[in-house]
Amino acid sequence: MASTFTEPEPSPLALLLLGHASDDDTEAGVVCPGDLPAPSDPGLVERARAAKETLGSRVFILGHHYQRDEVIQFADATGDSFKLAQQAAAHPEAEFIVFEGVHFMAESADILTDDSQQVVLPDSAAGCSMADMATIAQVEECWALLEELGIAEQTVPVTYMNSSAAIKAFTGRNGGAVCTSSNAERSLTWAFERGEKVLFLPDQHLGRTTAVIDLGMSLDDCVVYNPNRPRGGLTDEQLRGARMILWRGHCSVHGRFTAQNVDEVRERVPGVTVIVHPECSFEVVSKADVIGSTEKIIATITAAEPGTAWAVGTELNLVKRLAEQHPDKEIIYLDKTVCFCSTMNRIDLPHLVWALESLVQGTVPNRITVDADTQHWAKVALDRMLALPGPSAAKD
Repeated sequence: MASTFTEPEPSPLALLLLGHASDDDTEAGVVCPGDLPAPSDPGLVERARAAKETLGSRVFILGHHYQRDEVIQFADATGDSFKLAQQAAAHPEAEFIVFEGVHFMAESADILTDDSQQVVLPDSAAGCSMADMATIAQVEECWALLEELGIAEQTVPVTYMNSSAAIKAFTGRNGGAVCTSSNAERSLTWAFERGEKVLFLPDQHLGRTTAVIDLGMSLDDCVVYNPNRPRGGLTDEQLRGARMILWRGHCSVHGRFTAQNVDEVRERVPGVTVIVHPECSFEVVSKADVIGSTEKIIATITAAEPGTAWAVGTELNLVKRLAEQHPDKEIIYLDKTVCFCSTMNRIDLPHLVWALESLVQGTVPNRITVDADTQHWAKVALDRMLALPGPSAAKD
């Protein structure tokens, strides 16, 4: 059965979503120094290949699943964010780690790699709107409120991998751990063995889905802390009574999917299986047939029977790639409008060529570094995650 995947219709924000514009209010760093080659340069692929060959084993290129095909073709390893950071650490011979991903991913690679290795992000504007929704100052203000109320000692912070190094370090200092979308259930179980409450950062949807669907809590056990409102927009009684204090953060891509999208695709495609990422809203995951991390989505569709139909609620580059890799299945994007990750799409071929050619010329562009103290405590939080039981501890 040939795949019937078709391009979604562009939305009014198409230029931003495709990485051709910037949003100063939500993206960390929007300036990329240096002269980029023209996107229309017909020699870009050959230039990238030549620069990579010149660098040889000195460079190791990591490509996240959500990256464009034009750059992921040059990746030495592909995967989710934590798997890629581990891949970087497993190649100490590489002097340069070029990360085709976003800022927090490059930070994680710097935390886990040797000090002699240099991590490069081809475009410094490739941030993450979710990670940017929780600054260290805001989180420390929230923690001070919990201390004021006398509940900080009962609270274990758990931060999603999609957070800054500073937030990971805060979590490590305060007895918490990092989690991925694959091991969030185990991370929360671990946390509740050590405290009565969890402060979950920065994605409210992953925290809520895990608490309610996986751990059997009620929606009433959860409150949402809004860092932009006094005392998080919550009463003292709400904070004292909550088991899950969810940070008001979300993924701009997964947050676009709606329950109506699920209903509509079921009407259009009889027998379709809806599979979504747990960063989607509770209304969406509640209607889906399968909820899974990026790696689980890939594995599930790969193992599915020929002729089956799948509506996938995750980033469009990955969905397109799955449709191309599995022409014997019908793979449909859950939303009708284009929904690339705007910051992931900033890592395009001109930026990759510029970064690689700069390294050939002896210049290290856009190096991502994490200071020693932050590295130490962030690694404490990461190591606590790695100590959790189960085979999926290192998947997003």
